[in-house]
Amino acid sequence: MKAILGFISFALVASGVTGLLHQWVDWMPTFFGFSRFLVPDGHEVVGYTVMTLLGIAVGFLSDAVKKHVAVRP
Repeated sequence: MKAILGFISFALVASGVTGLLHQWVDWMPTFFGFSRFLVPDGHEVVGYTVMTLLGIAVGFLSDAVKKHVAVRP
């Protein structure tokens, strides 16, 4: 479970950050092509920011799952 959440966190943060860089500095390509389908047209900056923050939240959740499972015998 931790590995899946870690991958989802990485994918969301990486696609959000590269999407923001692509919007601000037009020469930066997006590494994850699926992210352009998740963000509505005209709201790219807000969408990529939400995607980045959601990825960070999933990363914290992944860390919490790891600690919770490690405590249980």
